[in-house]
Amino acid sequence: MPIKRGDFVRAIKDKLENSLEAQASDPRLPSYLFTSKGEVVDLSGDYALVKFGITPTPNIWLRLEQLEEFKD
Repeated sequence: MPIKRGDFVRAIKDKLENSLEAQASDPRLPSYLFTSKGEVVDLSGDYALVKFGITPTPNIWLRLEQLEEFKD
């Protein structure tokens, strides 16, 4: 099922580590990317802008292949 705006997702650790996106910033990826519920707020090509959690964290652009549906 394709990801769309409003979906709840989390990052897939194996696909995000050592990716171009991970190399472009701090290599220490925060655990909330993999454990908390993120909401897709925008889509552009192969990327989704994801807002994570209720604490003030920056939104992040991730490739669609680096995301999976968040299951409670």
